[in-house]
Amino acid sequence: MGCAQGKCCLPRPPGRGSGGGRGPGGHGGATLGRAEVPGAGLVVEYATLAVAGLYPDSPGRESQDAHLVATRFAGDPDLHLFAVFDGHGAAGAACAGFAREALPRLLAAAAGAGSLAADPAAAFREAMLGANAEMHAAPGVDDSMSGTTAVAALVAGGALHVANVGDSRAVAGVWRAGRVVAEDLSWDQTPFRADERARVKACGARVMSVEQVEGMRDPESEGWVPDEGDPPRVWARDGLYPGTAFTRSLGDLAAEAVGVIAEPEVKSVEITPAHLFFVVASDGVFEFLSSQEVVDMVAMYQDPRDACSAIAAESYKLWLEHENRTDDITIIIVHIRDSENSGPAGSDKVDYGSIGTSITVHTIQSEMPVFVPSEASQLNRCVATEMQSSSSGSPTERSLSCVAPSPTHPLLIHRRISDASKPVQSEQAASEPVQSWHQVDSGTELERTMQRSVPPASC
Repeated sequence: MGCAQGKCCLPRPPGRGSGGGRGPGGHGGATLGRAEVPGAGLVVEYATLAVAGLYPDSPGRESQDAHLVATRFAGDPDLHLFAVFDGHGAAGAACAGFAREALPRLLAAAAGAGSLAADPAAAFREAMLGANAEMHAAPGVDDSMSGTTAVAALVAGGALHVANVGDSRAVAGVWRAGRVVAEDLSWDQTPFRADERARVKACGARVMSVEQVEGMRDPESEGWVPDEGDPPRVWARDGLYPGTAFTRSLGDLAAEAVGVIAEPEVKSVEITPAHLFFVVASDGVFEFLSSQEVVDMVAMYQDPRDACSAIAAESYKLWLEHENRTDDITIIIVHIRDSENSGPAGSDKVDYGSIGTSITVHTIQSEMPVFVPSEASQLNRCVATEMQSSSSGSPTERSLSCVAPSPTHPLLIHRRISDASKPVQSEQAASEPVQSWHQVDSGTELERTMQRSVPPASC
């Protein structure tokens, strides 16, 4: 949820801007990769997909989303970083791109100093605050009334650390009591939250919807309903700015005076056999889909690229049902597998609440250190047209048609399916740019508790 003019200030139509043809293998632009986590005996298989928004009123608008995947992060084979940035405001794309470069660089420095392993929450806090300060000082980025949300998930051996500012989201799919259950790994930081609302008010902000600002509703009422009308927004006491529908972000210099801060909330969990996968996505996905609905859709597909395409199609359809546009949509899906077994995700599963059964794995090419920029998987005009067709029931290429989420994965049964051990070959684009990181000898601590940042007392 972005500025007062909408989720993104400058709209665009489908098929314009960066990102040319389809992604490898005809998966609607989704890319596929794989990496070992040797210290924990795991494999992560991930897919990414970025879909530019449909904005009929502003044909020149560029996508404001960015994302990254950095395997073997900072030279450590047990560290793998996945992040999504959702820019907003006139310079939203520049802010998201700046954050995509700055955050991994600052986190890598923390890894080199040993602080990432010693205290991941503190390292994420310093990296995000540092990226925010650098953005303010960058001469080529005007973040006075623009910025970006950021959600980053770091696989660190047998632990998963998630840091979030804003309303992009990370969620895990956990096998529990015979079904896949959504476990939120981040908390949307918006004025809907009473604690965040109170915090920005203490910093001098007004919290009202656009209708309240314009006198169409009682300005003192707090009866906002998600997905109904304009959401509550953060306003300066003496002006009609910044109008943000989130309470934390990177950038947004003017909004900092009324409590919109860059300090992340961090959650750390132990990866157990019950953790099947996790999703990191912009709120272009979560605006009309709940965490459970997204997890249900991921669980329906063995190939995470198919899940990316299905979720993007469903999100696209729901946007057009509610509005005459869509937001930019960015999704990263990461399957977590046991490296000692082969077979599709979810095969031969039982209830992990009581029995520690291994998670199975696709056999794919050996991992390569890889950095995936947002431009690598933009859908082109043809795919966007296919998505619009899917909303009316027309067939589309491989899982682009909308699906009805199911709470039960078709493979989550107590028997081995016949083709469970068939290998799946990676279709990682040969031209995908590679990001090298300095080799660092540093370990990782297994975090077993949830950590949330304490908001600063000052504004």
